[in-house]
Amino acid sequence: MISPSLVKKIETAGLDAALIEQRVAQALAEDAHGGDLTSKATIAENQMSSAYFVARKSGTIAGTFVAAAVLEECGITKYDILVSDGSAVEAGQKIISVEGNTRAILLAERTALNFLSHLSGIATVTAQWMKEVNGTHTKVRDTRKTTPGLRELEKYAVRMGGGTNHRMTLTDAALIKDNHIAAAGSVTQAIERVKAEFPGIEIEVEVDTLEQLKEALHAGVDIVLLDNMGIEETKAAVELAKNSATKLESSGGLKLENARAYASTGVDFLAVGALTHSAPVLDIGLDF
Repeated sequence: MISPSLVKKIETAGLDAALIEQRVAQALAEDAHGGDLTSKATIAENQMSSAYFVARKSGTIAGTFVAAAVLEECGITKYDILVSDGSAVEAGQKIISVEGNTRAILLAERTALNFLSHLSGIATVTAQWMKEVNGTHTKVRDTRKTTPGLRELEKYAVRMGGGTNHRMTLTDAALIKDNHIAAAGSVTQAIERVKAEFPGIEIEVEVDTLEQLKEALHAGVDIVLLDNMGIEETKAAVELAKNSATKLESSGGLKLENARAYASTGVDFLAVGALTHSAPVLDIGLDF
């Protein structure tokens, strides 16, 4: 069980403490269901040590509360989070200090690092995207392209990097995509069916062409997702939608190198699945 004080910190951060405890328990069981044979053979049962989680490279930190939950599940109660989630760190900077049983620290090490490095990697990549669009009104949003079971944590990491969350689940809003349109018969029919079934729900529709955009604007939706449109076509889309309340989101073909060019067209959002499905881990280690 994790401590009430850590539960409070997790919930203050907008996360589900019970979910984190469950994920941590599963990860530890996966890693050490039979115990740590190497530590049992090489380290005295009562040996005590102190250690630090240290950034090997510069980046943005996320997941310290999850790492702390791992420590507590392994029986370590004496630790100090030195860097808040969402903070930038430099190579060599200490993130968490730990004191406790040496075997327990080593038992927690890999699982804690897996969570901390992965989530910090997402936060770091998101911060890079935010830097590219700085000075524009465009927001960088994530997608549902997340690791099964880790969506809440990965989307939290996006927020720590300065990004914006899109739908957490399929029930948060309607996103009419190409397959929905094909099944319904047209953009207009798909929109009308959603409005009839779920009046008042936010509706976003994906379009491939400017003609489809015109149809979506005429039908009336909250957001239009511009799928794989180039810069010039995106500019034309912004011009078409300028007198409507409908927001525009670019998706497909987006890279750090062209993020500012897309943001400069005037779109409201950039949908970037790579924030979660392709972010490299931030190199973090544990040093005694």
